Amino acid sequence: MDLHETSARAAAILDEVEKAVIGKREPLTLLLAGVLAGGHVLLEDFPGLGKTLAARSLATALGLDFTRAQFTPDLLPADLTGSFIFDQRTSTFEFREGPLFTGLLLADEINRTPPKTQAALLEAMQEHQVTVEGRTFLLPKPFHVLATANPIEYEGTYPLPEAQLDRFLMRLGFGYPSATEEWQVLTDRLGRRTEDHSLQAVTDPAGLLAMQQAVETVRVDDTVGQYCIRLARATRQHAHVLVGSSPRGSLALLLCARAYAVISARDYVTPEDVKKVARPVLEHRVTLRPELWASDVTAASVIDDILNSVSTPTSGRT
Repeated sequence: MDLHETSARAAAILDEVEKAVIGKREPLTLLLAGVLAGGHVLLEDFPGLGKTLAARSLATALGLDFTRAQFTPDLLPADLTGSFIFDQRTSTFEFREGPLFTGLLLADEINRTPPKTQAALLEAMQEHQVTVEGRTFLLPKPFHVLATANPIEYEGTYPLPEAQLDRFLMRLGFGYPSATEEWQVLTDRLGRRTEDHSLQAVTDPAGLLAMQQAVETVRVDDTVGQYCIRLARATRQHAHVLVGSSPRGSLALLLCARAYAVISARDYVTPEDVKKVARPVLEHRVTLRPELWASDVTAASVIDDILNSVSTPTSGRT
């Protein structure tokens, strides 16, 4: 698949998802960019803003098998990976696959389950495999995790450690709709006369893999690559930051910017592409100094300050 066809198919995917998730084209574009870059995305926002709907709609449009795992305090690692079950007919132990064996996994309210179960995702997200009782099982390709988290309810939750946050290529939020968008949500619901949305698959797993391979051919000028490095390094030197982004952050900037460029119908990356993905890529990779907890300083404000202070290349076209 060439880049022109990839861009056209990406636009068709977004059009299809927008039939269910109204007025969120830019966050959906970033979400699709994360998937086309081959990564996993953390959706962190208030309840009722369409996180689950967006995940299910994207899986439908991409033609992927979709599994939802509700993360609760009593969820065990085997509930995700699967386990060996004794088959009395054959007198042998047979492996029963868990919800991880899918195309797109929705890890709903990931911060409500203990660290032991959260850690069960680490191998799957990084290595695309799971190990159960010493045996390794490969996950299907493509495999992506969309996890949700509620940023306002912390009682009885287990915040994700930095090591696992770093496994997510992006962290996104949809935000509240405008009055016009909210009215469209209501009128669409009245017109459908049903709670369910009827969406069509735009591609299939093989098509998604071809799109991801096409993204690998996008041209990146050295000046743009160096710009990604300067942004990531600036997070380590900022006065308000205790721990900045690792080199994985600069790589994530580059990968997501390539995918964003393809969705924008270009075969090369511009500095503006990097800026578009900078906040969702870098925010969750910085740890603020603890003494700033009562101030107005946030990870978002730090990234904005860095974007304003780090010099921007004049062009990314080669």
